[in-house]
Amino acid sequence: MSAQQKRRNVVENGDAGVDFGLAATIGNGEDLGPLVRHAFEIGKPESLVHQLKNIVIKKEVEIEDLCKLHYEEFILAVDELRGVLVDADELKGMLSSENYRIQDVANSLLLKLDDLLQMYSIKKNVTEAIKALKLCIQVLSLCQKCNNHISIGQFYPALKSLNLLEKDYIHNIPVRTLKKVIEQSIPQVKLHIEKKVCSEFNDWLVHIRRTAKEIGQLAIAHATSSRQRDEEMRARQREAEEQSRLGVSHCSYSLHLEQIDDDSMVEFDLTPVYRAYHIHTCLGIEERFRDYYYKNRMMQLNLDLQISTVQPFLESHQPFFAQIAGYFIVEDRVFRTAGGLLSEDQVEAIWETAASKMTTILVDQFSRMDTASHLLLIKDFVTLLGSTLKRYGYRVTPLMEVLDSTRDKYHELLLDECRTQVADSFAHDTYEQMVMRKEYEYNMNVLAFQLQSSDVMPRFPYVAPFSSSVPDACRVVRSFIEDSVSYLSYGGQMNLYDVVKKYLDKLLIEVLNEALIDTIHGGTLGVPQAMQIAANITVLECACDLFLCQVARLCGVPVRLVERPHAGLSAKAVLRASQNAAYNSLLILVNSKLDEFMALTNNVNWITDDPPQNVNEYMNEVIMFLDTTISTAQQILPTETLYKVATSAMEHISDSIVNAFLSDSVKRFTLSAVIGINIDLKLLETFADEKFYTTSLIEFKKDVSLRDCLVEARQLINLLLSDTPERYLNAVIREKDYCALDYKKVATICEKFKDATDGLFSLAHRNTKQTARKKSLDLLKKRLKDYN
Repeated sequence: MSAQQKRRNVVENGDAGVDFGLAATIGNGEDLGPLVRHAFEIGKPESLVHQLKNIVIKKEVEIEDLCKLHYEEFILAVDELRGVLVDADELKGMLSSENYRIQDVANSLLLKLDDLLQMYSIKKNVTEAIKALKLCIQVLSLCQKCNNHISIGQFYPALKSLNLLEKDYIHNIPVRTLKKVIEQSIPQVKLHIEKKVCSEFNDWLVHIRRTAKEIGQLAIAHATSSRQRDEEMRARQREAEEQSRLGVSHCSYSLHLEQIDDDSMVEFDLTPVYRAYHIHTCLGIEERFRDYYYKNRMMQLNLDLQISTVQPFLESHQPFFAQIAGYFIVEDRVFRTAGGLLSEDQVEAIWETAASKMTTILVDQFSRMDTASHLLLIKDFVTLLGSTLKRYGYRVTPLMEVLDSTRDKYHELLLDECRTQVADSFAHDTYEQMVMRKEYEYNMNVLAFQLQSSDVMPRFPYVAPFSSSVPDACRVVRSFIEDSVSYLSYGGQMNLYDVVKKYLDKLLIEVLNEALIDTIHGGTLGVPQAMQIAANITVLECACDLFLCQVARLCGVPVRLVERPHAGLSAKAVLRASQNAAYNSLLILVNSKLDEFMALTNNVNWITDDPPQNVNEYMNEVIMFLDTTISTAQQILPTETLYKVATSAMEHISDSIVNAFLSDSVKRFTLSAVIGINIDLKLLETFADEKFYTTSLIEFKKDVSLRDCLVEARQLINLLLSDTPERYLNAVIREKDYCALDYKKVATICEKFKDATDGLFSLAHRNTKQTARKKSLDLLKKRLKDYN
């Protein structure tokens, strides 16, 4: 048996041992790793090896069978291959002969090719040399342009040239020396440019600090003009409201549109700043320039915030604040236009520093001031400063708070000045009615304060119902209102009208009213002066409404709100109380003067036997005094006050006549003396009736006349002259005819009543009527004595 048959038998015998699954896996080209791992896991790797060997043997048998099947074809292919080899040898020989022939022909061409290649090499070198020269020319041209730009101050184009050299040329420069020179020169040129722009910027710093005051003054002047336009607009609005309130139908309306750019009003050059910042940005050192700018401007601000020690603050405050305003206007423009040179936090920090320093300075300076006008000047300029800087977005609240905190001090100083002015006015007032001989005097003293009683222009000379201190006081009040509104306007958030009204009340109560009270109780006034003061207070009380309207007008409050009930000044009630005090003082002075005249009753002959034919001298004095007093009071005092003065005087005279009979100096009096007093009283009653009707008091008080105020004296005289005085004891008659008499006074007076017939040598002259009268009087005396 041959080897092949043995192998085939082996294969056939081993087919049963071949795992067909393993054979399929190998045939499909799959991974045998899992099978190998499984064989080792189950501990039978020999079985797997045996199967693999069987598969190998089977594949070898298949190859042999395939070769046997194609054996003849293989032989034929080998024969054909041998024929091809013969043809190849023949072709090779032909190619070799042709190669020799071609080489012979190409030898001359190769020599020419070498020459051509050499020429190409030369051309390449020349081209590279030209390229290098062109590059060097471009580099040198850029250097020349850079120098030219620097020489004429065009630093940005110079930097662009330098950047172009650095980025595009310097690495390609073929000449090493030139490259080294340029590399060394570029930093030096940049440093030179940086120094140049810094020098220009430093010059700008000096220039802008020198011109900052002018910038601030121009901006503040613009704010002043804007404020004036606003005030004019409000004035026109108030005028239109007043015309509407008064029913004036014809009104003209106009619309004014005016837009003014703040930047166009304030011109200054920031070109050096822009250029310096841009150059530093191009150099990549913009942060360094930001710090440099911030530190230098802060140094300038600290210098600007130092107040002058040579000039008083009142004289130096305007340039001081104008300098600061100019500084921050410049900073605002830099912040908005310099492209990030200043950050918002830096601007806020600078402003906070300046605001804190300014508030400290203001608090210190305000604490040293003792003149209201100085305080107002500084406050007004600070509000303009605040208004100016507020336009540029700065928070000026701290400054306004400082101004608000000085409100009370300013008004206290203003009240002190007004107190001095009012006191001087009262001290120089003669308390006589003002006489105005010219129309301009009337306009200045009456119409200016709406103190006229009629809209018709009076004839001159015009005698006013008040004295010179009234228009003087009105001027003081008007000036106070204007100054108060000026100080409180354009300040913090407040109800301007209410605040000014409060301070106006304080002026009228604590200054004007106190001055009036001091004058009233000063003890130096006579009756005409006291009467004039009472009349003045009446006019001043009426003027309170005018003062309040002026406050409303200046504060922009509609007048109709002022005219509402309970919207007036508290000072009106206080002045009314002072007016009552003036009336009381007037009454006291009138009565005191009457007492001087009534004291002349001591000169009356109380025990005369002959009745007087004329009135006693004291009554002439009394009537002349009353006539002057009532006539003057009729001109300047209200009717109610006139009635009060007249009735008080009549009652006082009546009491004085009764008290004259009760006086200890009168031990006894006669019927003739009573007849004389009766003549005096009749004259006084006639005078009282005349004044009651001629002064129109009858229209004011119809029930109680001036004669009625003499009732006690009249009833006493009637009783003493009565033929039957004992009728006083009749309650009905007493209530009807003698109701004003007090029985105790009657008893005392009757005890003093001694008729002349009671004398030792008068028996012959007694008649029946006198006897009856005496008996009646004696009965009255006895009954009154018993009653007591």
